[in-house]
Amino acid sequence: KIEKMAVTFSRAAAALVSSSPHHRLITKKSLAALLIATTSARAFSVAGGISSSLIVPSGNTHYNRIGTRDFASKNSRRNGSSSGFGGSSLSIIANTRGGGGTFSRNNQRYFNNNSEVAVVDGVVSTSCLDSDVVDMDQVRASASKTTAAEKLAAMRSKMEEYGVDVYLVPSDDPHLSEYVPAAYMRRAYLTDFHGSAGTVVVTMDKAYLWTDSRYFNEATIRLDSDHWDLMKQGQPKVPTINKFLSELASSHYKTNSEPLKVGMDAYVQSATFARDLDEAFEDAAKNIASLSRVVVAEIYTLDGSPNLVDSIWDGRPALPKNPFRVHPMEYAGMTVTDKVTKIRSEMKEKEATLTVFSALDDIAYLFNVRCMGDVETCPVGIAYATISHDQVTLYCDDEKVAPAEVAAHLKAADVVVQPYGDILGGIQSHLAEKRVRNTPRNKVWLDNSRSNYALSRVIPKAVLIDVQNPVSPMKAVKNEAEMEGMRRAHIVDGVAMANFMAWLEHAVVVEGRSVSEVEVDKVLTGYRAQQPGFKEVSFPTIAGVGSNGAIVHYRAAEDSVWLKYLDKTQPILIDSGGQYEYGTTDVTRTWYFGEDPSEEFREMYTRVLKGHIGLDTMIFPENTPGFVLDVFARQSLWQVGKDYGHGTGHGVGAALNVHEGPHGITPRWTNKEVLKKGMITSNEPGFYDDGNFGIRIENLLEIVGVQKGNKDEVVNNEGENGDEPPAKKQKTEGKKFLKFKKLTMIPIQKNLIDLDIITDVELDWLDAYHEQVLEKVAPLLEEGTPAMMWLVKSCEKIERKA
Repeated sequence: KIEKMAVTFSRAAAALVSSSPHHRLITKKSLAALLIATTSARAFSVAGGISSSLIVPSGNTHYNRIGTRDFASKNSRRNGSSSGFGGSSLSIIANTRGGGGTFSRNNQRYFNNNSEVAVVDGVVSTSCLDSDVVDMDQVRASASKTTAAEKLAAMRSKMEEYGVDVYLVPSDDPHLSEYVPAAYMRRAYLTDFHGSAGTVVVTMDKAYLWTDSRYFNEATIRLDSDHWDLMKQGQPKVPTINKFLSELASSHYKTNSEPLKVGMDAYVQSATFARDLDEAFEDAAKNIASLSRVVVAEIYTLDGSPNLVDSIWDGRPALPKNPFRVHPMEYAGMTVTDKVTKIRSEMKEKEATLTVFSALDDIAYLFNVRCMGDVETCPVGIAYATISHDQVTLYCDDEKVAPAEVAAHLKAADVVVQPYGDILGGIQSHLAEKRVRNTPRNKVWLDNSRSNYALSRVIPKAVLIDVQNPVSPMKAVKNEAEMEGMRRAHIVDGVAMANFMAWLEHAVVVEGRSVSEVEVDKVLTGYRAQQPGFKEVSFPTIAGVGSNGAIVHYRAAEDSVWLKYLDKTQPILIDSGGQYEYGTTDVTRTWYFGEDPSEEFREMYTRVLKGHIGLDTMIFPENTPGFVLDVFARQSLWQVGKDYGHGTGHGVGAALNVHEGPHGITPRWTNKEVLKKGMITSNEPGFYDDGNFGIRIENLLEIVGVQKGNKDEVVNNEGENGDEPPAKKQKTEGKKFLKFKKLTMIPIQKNLIDLDIITDVELDWLDAYHEQVLEKVAPLLEEGTPAMMWLVKSCEKIERKA
């Protein structure tokens, strides 16, 4: 039977190739699925196991680690690669775990189904794979050609040429994207640090990198300490960039009696940063001379000159120009025309005559388009947009709208397409126009927090409406079509994970093999690629074995000295997701295949799970800010003096960016964005023992309404049928309550739970969740397959203590 399966798959592949012997095009998704299926079928054992040779070589090479701490097992020695990671444990609250990490496209290169693979005379050619996408690997390669000393010497030469004393290099592109095209990875090129967050300050004799706690370990390792100083933002005695520069400016003025000249590229600095820096310089000047006007620093944007990093970057990648694709109405749920009408209504209330959109996910949402290849793992394309009372304009390169379907789609919505570089001129022309009827003057609505300084500075303060743009809240609250697409994506993601986990468990437990983190990444992506509508991963997969799991944004690489191998002696934290045509997923699970986890690991795993359940089961009033709920995810850890250094939840786009605002669940009370019905958030408490292990359990949740009068959902003291006692009615009359509903359909490992500290109610929650997972995912799996057997076993009710 197994041989017949192998023959069937092989014949199917051959048929595709031979149907046009000279030149046939096969989508990479189809080819990937065939490769996976063929390899799997041929390697099935008689016992029904799964081959560990799926997609990638076995990778059995491993190293003995000496002198490191025990990870999860009580054994003191085990196989794996040397960790090399040190430093203190995470101790401050940084961003929600979600931000980007370092990555390569190796694991995605086989599965980009928006491109094609050429088959010539029966031979698969990979020369056209990702021809329009330049990846981090190229940035790494170009960065490694010159030393830190050489790059900084070249930078300082350019700084002297352009007359600046300091130059700032942020991580951003002109759209302030979380993930940026390779052409904008200037900070990564200059520092050889590839985390998603960080800002460089170069002076004539020093160089500094500011980054947050997610990247302290990685930055310590990547930076050349002979030439770079790591500024661990948020740590005691570490100043903010603005404070550092204002103090430097004061010192410089006192010594030289002239302003410090601070250079920056206005297109990649946020408008709010430039404004705050200018205010910091003004405050510093007041401290020097309170009676006379003193200028201690001046900001030089070097207009008309290239970014100084670009001028020293040999082999800088070109800007991507990949085409848009239409996002179908069955997934968008709202037409472009209807969105524009709603925005114009809000513009009228704000007395705005022009609204400017800079964030790429706002633009993709507004025009019901998606793009693949411009920004790593994000289905967005490089563009700006504006809406006035009589025109909707999309500013982008011609290649973006070249497909006939896209051009027709935009034309039907009366969208005018203008060159990408014309955005500034468009804003200035509008301001110069005769005022719109019934308005005192033309006013521009621009959200400075989501816009670059170059756009903001051309708008006089008197006519600037600087508040949250109208797309952000529209995009955050999903309509039913969007939510249904998200539900579907999570079910097929559950299918992919069931196949993957059956493979991984068999490889580690049955075959006794050590599986590299890179292999884990590739195989998991391969199983996702089999699912209908898969496009690419939704962010670079985090697969951290042992101590690597404690690095919140760890990214495995084949040639890394920190690469580890999973076996039965260490846990693995896997944080991954998929971009599907109809939805976006993000899930984290911590797995351990050994028989004897340490008491500490078991306790921390259980406390993280208790925190996850604590947030999941919350019922809360409508318009509650996310920070109010954060404590429920941390409560169990706090009881034993533990915590985690990232937020608990972030928004997620519907077939859009995996990290989406404006809401979030974090301990930072400054984000007062309220939670609303129709929003999606992650629920991802964790615990990280630096140098030992990491634990995180993450589901995505949709926010739904609580039915009035349901006693099981709302408990009002001494009330009946959900009603308050008369004395309390006045305070809560008409108040609506919300709760969470699970989107993620992937089991949580049960045998790691410490039954002494978990309650029966919490175990009931776990059993009910697994029953739901089985009900939704099992119909898409075949009976008797390893994936189905793994799913059924994983969803069995947990054994209780006698």
